[in-house]
Formats: sequence, structure tokens, C-alpha cells
Amino acid sequence: MSNQFLTAKRIAQEALPILADHLVFPNLIYRDHSDDFAKQGDTIQVRRPNVFDAKSFTDGNEIALQDLNQFPVYVKMDQIADVSVQVSSAEMALSFDDFQRTILEPAILALAEKINEDGLRLAEQVPYWVGTAGQTPSELAPIAEAMRTMDVNKAPQSKRRAVWDPYANVNLLQLNALVDAGQSGSTATLRQSAMGRVYNFENYMSQGVGTHQAGSFANLNDVSAVVSVSNNAVDGATGFTYSVAQLSSDEGSSTGDLKKGDLLLIDGGQYVVIEDCGPAAAGMLDAKLYPAMKADVVDGVVEFVDEVSQAHVMNLAFHERAFAFVTRPLDPGRGVESYTAQAQGLTVRVSFGYDLTTKRQTMSIDTLYGFATLYPELACQILG
Repeated sequence: MSNQFLTAKRIAQEALPILADHLVFPNLIYRDHSDDFAKQGDTIQVRRPNVFDAKSFTDGNEIALQDLNQFPVYVKMDQIADVSVQVSSAEMALSFDDFQRTILEPAILALAEKINEDGLRLAEQVPYWVGTAGQTPSELAPIAEAMRTMDVNKAPQSKRRAVWDPYANVNLLQLNALVDAGQSGSTATLRQSAMGRVYNFENYMSQGVGTHQAGSFANLNDVSAVVSVSNNAVDGATGFTYSVAQLSSDEGSSTGDLKKGDLLLIDGGQYVVIEDCGPAAAGMLDAKLYPAMKADVVDGVVEFVDEVSQAHVMNLAFHERAFAFVTRPLDPGRGVESYTAQAQGLTVRVSFGYDLTTKRQTMSIDTLYGFATLYPELACQILG
């Protein structure tokens, strides 16, 4: 006898608050959501929140008009987090509480972990960093340096957050300035993940903090750069202006490559590679770099952040408006029991299907989303 409580609608509605409670990064950034159904691969146009500077006004003078942000971000909805399981008549006969405890909650936790991890990869689009690649932060200095970087880039003082990997989290929790976890977010997972507030950052831990693996060209220490600003271009998806740098190794034999997210210094300025490039030909390759340079570079000195470690952990400090979490509901499946629930800027679809050839019933729980970088200047990597 079928369990009248285990319907796709009931499960989807119960799944939403569980998902909200287990998300960290999406709860800390700007959200874009609508009720329009979408499918994987659709491109969504997201308008950036405006950022203004307050100006002094003197009686008798004209006001200083500021431009509204007219360039949207085009977000490809390329991520579907899915957990599909076979459910037998025994599982379908469980009470709803038992079903939630043994099946639904673990499934939603897996979705949340994937969403957090995907979102925190946005750090690879941030060209500003502090700390040392390969060295786990263990003191307050990197937090203070991140604060300075964001101050220089005019990030708003409110709604600043930092998300740390478990190793940095353990080190920082032992510092007196971070033992007070009284400042926390509004959801259960945020409260559990909050490390406290210091240097105007609300600090959190997430297992989703990623590690960037550098391209093999980044292990060289004999590279110089040539850049002509006449070749600067605008990326059609993000609206960000980038420069193209011709990088060359003095040895001239490297066939290495660079990966999106590789960090480098050119004459002391910080840049990030925004697109995979290479392999090098006779020690030379062209790399797209953000931010765009304002003056030509001839024989610029190049230093790679990951030259020694070949990788770095991407702990991330940011303002809420640095990034966006974009969600749209998935169309309920046709010909199967399916329901899409949405609330709080989140969506979850639950579908049941039955395969006559195997005589097995499957339950799928999935959600459609995308992430976008809105203002890289409002973020800073803290290397580990």
C-alpha cells in the first residue's frame, strides 16, 4: 500500500528549508531569482546592483551625477545538482519523519555541499590576494591585509564576509579575536559555521573552499610580459575589460600552459588569468588578464603566485555584492509524479519514476542554479 504522505509535493516542500539551512556561501551573497521556469544551458540576464560614491555638495554648485550600472551579467544556468536514488516499497512505507531522517536530509546535504563548492570556485575570477600560496593562515595579519585591500578598492564597510577552509578554520579559532561566535547568520548552518567577527568581517567555515591547481607555465621564474593596451577588449558575458599579455620565458623551451584562475604579478601589479591558455610555443603564450592594464608594458617582470607550491587554497573575503547566486525553477517532469517547490530564492524539484524493464522506482531531487561574479573589486583571496 502506497504511503499517502510520501508525495513529490510534500517531499519538495520539506526539502526547501533543509537546503536553506545547509547552504553557506549562497546565503552570504546577492541572489537573483524569478518564478520563470528554466532548463540547463539557458542563459539568464542578471542586472548588477548599483554601487555609488557619496559626494560632498556645496550650496550653489551642481550635483555630481553618477551613472547607473547598465551592463548586465549573462549567467549560464549550467549547474544541476542532483541526487537520484532507488526507493523500494520498504522505503516508501516509512513514516515521513523516518524518510526525512534516513533519505531526504542526507540527499539535501549532498546538494548543499555541491552548491557551496561550485560557488566558492568564483574565487578563481578574483585578481586580488593576500597571504602565501601553500601556507595555511594562522594569524590575524592576512585578515587585516584583506581588509586593507577591500578598503583600497572602496568596498562598502557593511556585509563583509570571509569563508575559510577547515585547516585555516582550526588555526583561526585558536586566536582570541575569533573565539566569540556570537555574531552569526540567520540559518542553522551559518550559526554552526560562524567563527565570529573580526576586522569588520563575519567569518565562516566551509568544506567547499577549493584549491586552485596552477598551470605548468606558472612554475617558471624567468618570464617577462609585453602588453599593448590597444588590444584591451571587453568580455561579452561579464562586461569586464581585460588585457592580452604576451608572456615569454627566457629559456624559450617551455610548452607549459596557464589555467583560468592562475595569479601573477606584472611589475608588482596583481592580475588573474581569466581563460585557460597554452600550451606555450617555444616558451611564449598569450594570456587574457584581469583587470585590464592602463598603460603599455614592455619587458615587464612576471612573478607567479604558485611558482613554488603549484597550488593554493582559495579562502575568500568578500562583500555581499561581489557575487551572485542565480536560481530558476525546473519544469516539473512530464508523465511522472513531479513537483517543483520554491521559496527564499531557492528551488527544489522532486520526481518519481518507474522503470518497467527493471521494475525499480527512482526518486530524483535536483535544483538548477548558476553563479556569477558581479564586482571582483569587492573580493580578495586569502591564500592557503
